[in-house]
Amino acid sequence: MSSPKNVALVVGAHGIAGLNLIEHLEALGGWEVIGLSRRGGESRQGVSFISVDLLDAADSREKLSGLTHVTHVFYAAYQDRPTLAELVAPNVAMLVNVVNAVEPVARNLQHINLMQGYKVYGAQLGPFKTPARETDAPHMPPAFNVDQQAFLEQRQQGKAWTWSALRPSVVVGYAMGTPMNAALAIAVYASMSKELGIPLRFPGPPSAYDILMDITDARLLAHAMLWAATSPKAANQAFNINNGDQFRWSELWPKIARMFDLEVAPPLPISLVETMADKAPLWDAMVAKHGLAPNPYKDINPWRHAQGMFSINFDFLADPSKARRHGFPGHIETETMFREVFADYRRRKVIP
Repeated sequence: MSSPKNVALVVGAHGIAGLNLIEHLEALGGWEVIGLSRRGGESRQGVSFISVDLLDAADSREKLSGLTHVTHVFYAAYQDRPTLAELVAPNVAMLVNVVNAVEPVARNLQHINLMQGYKVYGAQLGPFKTPARETDAPHMPPAFNVDQQAFLEQRQQGKAWTWSALRPSVVVGYAMGTPMNAALAIAVYASMSKELGIPLRFPGPPSAYDILMDITDARLLAHAMLWAATSPKAANQAFNINNGDQFRWSELWPKIARMFDLEVAPPLPISLVETMADKAPLWDAMVAKHGLAPNPYKDINPWRHAQGMFSINFDFLADPSKARRHGFPGHIETETMFREVFADYRRRKVIP
């Protein structure tokens, strides 16, 4: 049998963006998928995994130099560090190591898609211009996302392949074992609230309860990644990707509570990192009582990311219209997204 024409190299295969992209490509068919991560993965028909240390240039060359048939690279890897300055070196190095290993040998390389975010606009620094647009002026570095894009722009000069960069908001969807997972944090927090017989309280400060915000469905992002990688209109450009609507937690939070048959009470700012640290016994009891999948509580650690999201006390949104003008039609109502994502976690027996 001949191999599929399209071969996707998904860098950061177990993160929320990479995992949902792999599932989307599997459902679509016609793609061979190769996932990269430190921990590798269990291969199945059409999907294989490579365990590689992308911070190690030699290991990257050794593990990736045989990927001569890759046609599309989807880069969604991320290494966390304590400061903005410390983020630059490892995150730029990983991208450089992937490109240095794959681009010279992948004779039919067509596209490299880069995952960014609102950090490009300075969202990590505080209140930024909203709605953010792709044409907004840059801010004072350090900014590893900007350096990554600059590397791709320079590397692409005179080459047949193209690049694109996607800038999602907070990404919501199914994933396990990743610390950047707001949906899992809400699902577990709400499920534990129900188990304890207490109302669902917004855990951020009152100033965060009424800000205007948008969010990005991981499934929608997967569609956008594929669109950007295969549409000539998207070549060598950056695009904001979000659900297409905005919300305030003060309006959405009671609706989320009803999805778990919970009442709401006034917001009460707590440190999710500290408050959820002692919940392993409760989690183990819930797993046994409700027949849940045996996910160890130590692997459910999205609290720092969620605490950051719930602490945003300034408008947090970007204009997604450029992508639509260039042909990407995707959108979803945020309330519907949460309802479907929580249903997916229940179907997979992650929560009751």
